[in-house]
Amino acid sequence: MKVNRRSFLQLTAATVVSTAFGGLGAECVAKAGEMPDRVAALEPKWSKQTTSVCCYCAVGCGLIVNTDLKTKRAINVEGDPDHPINEGATCAKGASIWQLAENGERPKRPLYRAPYSSEWKEVSWEWALDEIAKRVKKTRDASFTEKNAKGQVVNRCNGLASVGSAAIDNEECWTFQAMLRALGLVYVEHQARICHSSTVAALAESFGRGAMTNHWNDIANSDCILVMGSNAAENHPISFKWVTKAMTNGAKLISVDPRFTRTSSKADLYCQIRAGSDIAVLGGMIKYILDNDLIQKDYVVSHTNAPFIVSDKFSFEDGLFSGYHKNREEADYVGAYDKTQWAFEKGADGLPMKDETLKHPRCVYNLLKEHYARYDVDKVVSVSGIDKANLLEFYKLYSATGKPDKAGTIMYAMGWTQHTVGVQYIRTMAMVQLLLGNIGVAGGGVNALRGESNVQGSTDHCLLWHILPGYLATPNAGLKTYTEYVDAKAKPHLEGAKDPKSAAWWQYYPKYMASFLKAMYPEASLDDAYAWLPKAEDGKTYTWLQLFEAMDKKEFSGFFAWGMNPACGGANAGKNRRAMANLDWMVNVNIFDNETGSFWRGPGMDPKTIKTEVFFLPCAVSIEKEGSITNSGRWMQWRYQGPVPRGESKTDGHILTELFDKIRSLYADQGGAFSEPIAQLSVDKWKAHGEFNAHEVAKLINGYFLKDVTIKGKTYKKGTLVPSFAMLQDDGSTCSGNWLYCNSYTENGNMAARRNSEQTPEQEKIGLFSNWSWCWPVNRRIIYNRASCDNTGTPYAPQKPVVSWNGKKWIGDIPDGGWAPGTKYAFIMKPHGHGHIFGPGRQDGPFPEHYEPMETPFKAHELSDQLNNPTALRFAHETLAVADPKYPYVAITYRVTEHWQTGLMTRHTPWLLEAMPQMFVEMSEELAKKKGIENGEKVMVDSIRGKLWAVAMVTKRMHPLKVMGKTVYQIGLPWCFGWQMPHDGSGGDSANLLTPSVGDPNTGIPETKVFVANVHKM
Repeated sequence: MKVNRRSFLQLTAATVVSTAFGGLGAECVAKAGEMPDRVAALEPKWSKQTTSVCCYCAVGCGLIVNTDLKTKRAINVEGDPDHPINEGATCAKGASIWQLAENGERPKRPLYRAPYSSEWKEVSWEWALDEIAKRVKKTRDASFTEKNAKGQVVNRCNGLASVGSAAIDNEECWTFQAMLRALGLVYVEHQARICHSSTVAALAESFGRGAMTNHWNDIANSDCILVMGSNAAENHPISFKWVTKAMTNGAKLISVDPRFTRTSSKADLYCQIRAGSDIAVLGGMIKYILDNDLIQKDYVVSHTNAPFIVSDKFSFEDGLFSGYHKNREEADYVGAYDKTQWAFEKGADGLPMKDETLKHPRCVYNLLKEHYARYDVDKVVSVSGIDKANLLEFYKLYSATGKPDKAGTIMYAMGWTQHTVGVQYIRTMAMVQLLLGNIGVAGGGVNALRGESNVQGSTDHCLLWHILPGYLATPNAGLKTYTEYVDAKAKPHLEGAKDPKSAAWWQYYPKYMASFLKAMYPEASLDDAYAWLPKAEDGKTYTWLQLFEAMDKKEFSGFFAWGMNPACGGANAGKNRRAMANLDWMVNVNIFDNETGSFWRGPGMDPKTIKTEVFFLPCAVSIEKEGSITNSGRWMQWRYQGPVPRGESKTDGHILTELFDKIRSLYADQGGAFSEPIAQLSVDKWKAHGEFNAHEVAKLINGYFLKDVTIKGKTYKKGTLVPSFAMLQDDGSTCSGNWLYCNSYTENGNMAARRNSEQTPEQEKIGLFSNWSWCWPVNRRIIYNRASCDNTGTPYAPQKPVVSWNGKKWIGDIPDGGWAPGTKYAFIMKPHGHGHIFGPGRQDGPFPEHYEPMETPFKAHELSDQLNNPTALRFAHETLAVADPKYPYVAITYRVTEHWQTGLMTRHTPWLLEAMPQMFVEMSEELAKKKGIENGEKVMVDSIRGKLWAVAMVTKRMHPLKVMGKTVYQIGLPWCFGWQMPHDGSGGDSANLLTPSVGDPNTGIPETKVFVANVHKM
């Protein structure tokens, strides 16, 4: 693909230096002297240009890739100056992508490790895929369960589990989930579970959808930016250019973090905090806003459930909400609530009763006041260790955005998500934003900084046990038929739709589920297609932590680790490594060999005692394949292939399709357990010319009319791409692999591939870039955008309108529902159309409450007698350190600019490894003095689960805090290292050897961001 961009020769010398220029080594040049210099190599007669998108964090920066026409190898990768997000800039990782692709460490063909062997051997693709297919079939047939102990049909394969991947394209994600579900797997997990699953649960409960509300460029419209639970300047560097632009325009930046980070260094206000105390701090801000009457009242009354009246069965006492019961000790979850006690009071019409004066004692607004009355400034200071003057300044600055013409935004990441109260961290901020009127507006929102290039897309396509593509629910055994299932899911929204002003959009659930089933199984009836889906047990969850607990108990024979490295990336990584030794076989698909694929030869392992067969399948890097990824701001962007896959590596889509073809052939030839879904899966629709094709899958995800359908007088012919999800049908006459992506690939073309920066005057005012790529849903850039207006359609902030009513229609962004002002509520995905300040759908309470982390230096805290989350996920046989003098320090984990996730890709990239070569532990000067530790010396860090060495980084960026009368020292470790690379072991090992197997009750996300540890001189 040719791109219009300024010529390389017009770039300044400084820009040339800053590009990711790979040079013209022996791997790139066909014959010495053919290309006279570097500039000439980029000319069309020597190389082709393609556009791509960075494969690291989810900012979604555009790239220009130059590929040698003769060798088909990449010779240069640089930022795309036409791209509206990065405007040509790249971070350190983006600048190194050439080295990722042209890397001699990449295995050129599949590798095989035999049982009890101490070495890899190269094998052919044909042999590897044949052998894997045989093992899949053997394991599936042996472990397949048609009916459970209750006699319910479940059609489930119990002996296989899978993790991965947020690093593959949308089209590959959809293909992968289809394959796994056709095989009958329920243990299906990937990166989103352990990084941002709490985001989805929190934002869906609060607003209706589980995604970042705004987009990267929109940060520039903010008046106050809170960076809390993230370190955007280091971990999402290009996002920070929009923070800087906002500050240039007068915005204030607030950084709240246990460490003084590079983000903090740019902030107008920095507040140091004890890790694990964020709800106390944010709960105090809610009290501050309410006590000082700083809410945006018209917004709160019109767009939130603050006026709703709650049943008199609801109560809260000393850390527990009404309806609580403690589970038996051996249960995975500590306890549970009867959430029916948190219901709204209903009128005769079956709808929630309201008091828009906000005076009723049981209206949400007054219950909120009562709940956070305990969170006074002095108590918040005591619990969190934050400086009182800074805390008050923080509250003052951020609460000022409650004025109608102001907007504040939050940028958070895993510093909030990875906690046993991770959902409630995010819920607390969502509530703040609703009180201040900051949702749906330019410069506002709750912005989740996702950390993998397609973790948003992979979540949308639902490589997770509990959801099907488009956030449709995985069926449970108790919902025996298709009709029972769709009726149950649509019921609460149909009840909400009794209010003529509630769109209750999920009432159309049957249309989306029917279309998904027809994308999976186009020739089957809806009843049969539903019957073929694997069913989860009622009341049972299958999360990441539970998957590895089951593996540790020898419940699986086979395992896919696809584009993931759980030997380093998962909590309690030592347990994960030991558990993999219980498998009969596993498949590891990745760019490089890694700690997971080679777990059997890692520290503490004796290959001669480990039976696990391992198949390593080398996959293409991002610039070597074509397809789409979806960034954190929901922009679906198309990437084109530059170089061909290196060696014999293949794209993930090709590997998946070829493997499934072999599995299907075995069932066709030999028969086997419940073969219908395998035989009937829509594999042929994923292909062109007999092989995987991203365009064909993208069209299937969008969806087709399967027969002639007439809608509002217009007939759409069979085979026509469906133009919008509003036209999907519930009778099986349409298919759509993911209803949210219906409108992404239409008869007008591939919307994700658009590269048009033109904007209307209204769009340009706030930088929507509506013609660049495509954004779900239906290209809407800021969701809930009708909440930016009053009930006449007039923007609260007319100087930066997202949408406005011109008397005939909405202009600006695609409105979140095109109805005339005042006719429909703004939060269309909620049954009653309002944002949830009171959130009765979560497992641990309708209001967030401060609880200590599961590991803490304290036996009690000052806000209640309930120490930890009373509904947390934990395994009773695993000991936790609570107020244990052997582990006195609060430990946190984080990323660094030079590395990404477990470091699997970046540790194999020489430029990045040189810049950040080994494990370190950050500590204050005061702690170092107390322990007699010098800066730069190796020390041992240990928790109750394991230990590792690290280089001491003694720094002024951390200080002891006074917390509840006690001096608390905090230490910090990056989690991006592992024993496999560097090969000499000089890099150290994963911080996750120290972290606990405990999780949030709503999603099971592990609490890897805070635990307790000790540090010693070696």
